[in-house]
Amino acid sequence: MSIDVENSKLIKNIENIVAWKKSQQLAVSIYKTFRDNKDYSFKDQIQRASVSISNNIAEGFARRGNKEFIHFLYIAKGSCSEVRSMLYIALELNYISKDDFDVFLKSTEEIPKIISGLIRSLN
Repeated sequence: MSIDVENSKLIKNIENIVAWKKSQQLAVSIYKTFRDNKDYSFKDQIQRASVSISNNIAEGFARRGNKEFIHFLYIAKGSCSEVRSMLYIALELNYISKDDFDVFLKSTEEIPKIISGLIRSLN
């Protein structure tokens, strides 16, 4: 089954996209967790990468064409991988606890899977 974003009755607005919701939650958690981190360049990069996930989903959706939406979904997946990579560094530098790492890692595994499913449905 293919979803035509332009004419979709299934996806009326960005708030109906599960990957967008979950990536928003991830970004808020990342912001809160790293809020007091004094490594400003690291903090800035992981926060920007986390926000980029939901922002790219939103931007692609707003383009209202499947091809462009898919393009932005791939960018969102890339941003999610960037966050995941940085989480390993954060753990190694003791910026986050192992428990926080595990929660974030789970999100960075789940979100790309949801995005991949959305991409499949758009093709």
